[in-house]
Amino acid sequence: MAGKADRAAATETALVWERPERGTRGPAPERSREQLTEAAIGLADAGGLAAVSVRQVARELGTGPASLYRYVAGRDDLVDLMVDTATGEIDLDAELTGDPVTDLVALATRTQRVHLRHPWLLEVPPEALRVGPRGLDYLEFALRALEPVAGLTGPGKLEAVAVLNALVAMLSGVEIRARRSPTGRQAAQAAYLGAVAGRGGHPLLAAALAGGAADGPADGAHLGAGDATGAGAGFERVVRRVLAGLLAPDPPAPLVR
Repeated sequence: MAGKADRAAATETALVWERPERGTRGPAPERSREQLTEAAIGLADAGGLAAVSVRQVARELGTGPASLYRYVAGRDDLVDLMVDTATGEIDLDAELTGDPVTDLVALATRTQRVHLRHPWLLEVPPEALRVGPRGLDYLEFALRALEPVAGLTGPGKLEAVAVLNALVAMLSGVEIRARRSPTGRQAAQAAYLGAVAGRGGHPLLAAALAGGAADGPADGAHLGAGDATGAGAGFERVVRRVLAGLLAPDPPAPLVR
């Protein structure tokens, strides 16, 4: 009995990537993980991550929930499969230029397109090690882009990729929220900000807004993609500045006298 219990516990804790696509027992497979994942992504694209459950996916596929447990252990497996499939939409065939900042900005642009196509990605609870086969390919590509950076350790490179991913997620969220906000409310917010700045009590804010007028609206929306096909100039500018600072050599330590 103890042996069976141990094996069952190991199966429950093993990631979906480490288990066979379906168990060897039972009737012949009628579905595949790919079909389950496609149905789950369709639900999430339409109704957000909250719309995804084993029961709802089973309903989409016209089968009973119990049958899906032959392929996945539960909702966490579904989310892992969804995230990895979406990550596979990021183009990793682009040639690297040898300039880490340029290459990572381009990667961030391609990654943001996927976030805008699948906004539910921003709803996935962050897990530091939530990475599947396609996620590993993404990480390998990013690390290759960082190879020319002298003096950056392995942990430092992983940290840079983590910061890049967090920045892309944040700016993608800004863009998605801007698209969903009523136009009238955005206009009212912009008018309020301009009115307050013009009253003279916030001179630095007024100067900053005046200096950024040529770049677009001051409500933060210009940091997003601007359209559904890719990132705009504001997005790329912010990512480039962050990366340039992050990858710059550390200044020499001050001399102690």
